[in-house]
Amino acid sequence: MTRLAALFLALAPLAAHAAPSFTFDNIDGGTLSLDDLRGSPVLVVNTASRCGFTPQYDGLQALQDTYGAQGLVVLAVPSNDFRQELATGEAVKDFCAINFDLTLPMTDITHVKGPQAHAFYQWLKDTQGFEPSWNFNKVLLDKDGEFVASFGSTARPQSRPITSAIEAELE
Repeated sequence: MTRLAALFLALAPLAAHAAPSFTFDNIDGGTLSLDDLRGSPVLVVNTASRCGFTPQYDGLQALQDTYGAQGLVVLAVPSNDFRQELATGEAVKDFCAINFDLTLPMTDITHVKGPQAHAFYQWLKDTQGFEPSWNFNKVLLDKDGEFVASFGSTARPQSRPITSAIEAELE
């Protein structure tokens, strides 16, 4: 066996593995699978309609408008875990359409923390030690569905750290 082959075999267990398949209830009905988004970087954001950070929807839509043609998908995940979301998915959808003219894909209202957290957020906590501490936390996944970075609520969607990370994944 060559040295290169031996090194490859030794490092093989350290290689990244694709993230598990995750499916969300789509706010428009049906399901939304992260597997269907493979091949594109995805910015997943837990959102809430009555939060002080809700104006970030404008920045999230701007990211989608700017980078969507290059492959980025911005996925909004409304959650009432911090008691700042409207009562129904339909109300959230209407609120976002009227106030922000959103065209982003959006899940139905979803738990993002605690024992009832969606499997995606449980996976983030188990593998990355990341759990949303408030609304509008952002998680960037690469084209293979692997975790790249997380950004807190105060990180504006169009801030340099976020756009730099997105641009690196689009290269």
